[in-house]
Amino acid sequence: MNRSPAVAGSFYPKDPQSLREDVASHIEPEAAKSPALGIVVPHAGFMYSGDVAGSVYSQIEIPDTVILMGPNHTGQGADISLMPKGTWSMPMGEVSIDEELAGMILKASPLIRSDDRAHVGEHSLETQLPFLQFFQKNIRMVPLVFMKLNFEKSRLVSQALVDAIRQVGRPVLLVASSDMTHFESHDSACQKDHKAIDHMLQLDERALFETVRKEKISMCGIHPVTVMMQAVKQLGATRCELVHYMTSGQVNGDLSHVVGYAGLVLR
Repeated sequence: MNRSPAVAGSFYPKDPQSLREDVASHIEPEAAKSPALGIVVPHAGFMYSGDVAGSVYSQIEIPDTVILMGPNHTGQGADISLMPKGTWSMPMGEVSIDEELAGMILKASPLIRSDDRAHVGEHSLETQLPFLQFFQKNIRMVPLVFMKLNFEKSRLVSQALVDAIRQVGRPVLLVASSDMTHFESHDSACQKDHKAIDHMLQLDERALFETVRKEKISMCGIHPVTVMMQAVKQLGATRCELVHYMTSGQVNGDLSHVVGYAGLVLR
């Protein structure tokens, strides 16, 4: 299957040169790069969350292969949907799916289903690709999107990812795509989001999962972030750094009704 862009021309420019210029405006060209095992990045329109995403991608060495994980906003497909084959057409060129790694992941867990439907109109992974392509022209990926799942299932999924990554035997970056609090005031969003961020900084994914539920934090990517954190800890991650946090109100001036964006790196 060749997937066409769902949000080119709305979340980001559809013209290749305009898109390169837009991405370049959000990165930090002087930032020192070092390897990472996992990252948390937002997925809104680039005018809102591009500075946060760009800050994260500017500070990491991006390998040839990434596992992209995000929330399922469309409601289509299985609870955990993996697109195992094909390419995604993007303005800056096609991105191929790493079929070898995708197949290993599917074999490693019956909870993960081969399903293209969930990916056709979903933006949470697509918005990562221009940044990845900007820094790594030959990037390959495995795309995964999540409906709701409990903590025990997230543990099983993370183990499947770890098993597949170890089996494939090459560097893989785990990208968890998530926006933070939705449609509250700037002050409320900052307060709630930093409760969640504190648990990420402490590498405590269970406390994060429970706090998001208890505090009613509308963090859309809590499930991919929880899975990513558990996986990279098994792969050797020992620290998490907050790179950048902001809200949409700091862009459009409306502090009464914002979305929060956080960028973190796990090494």
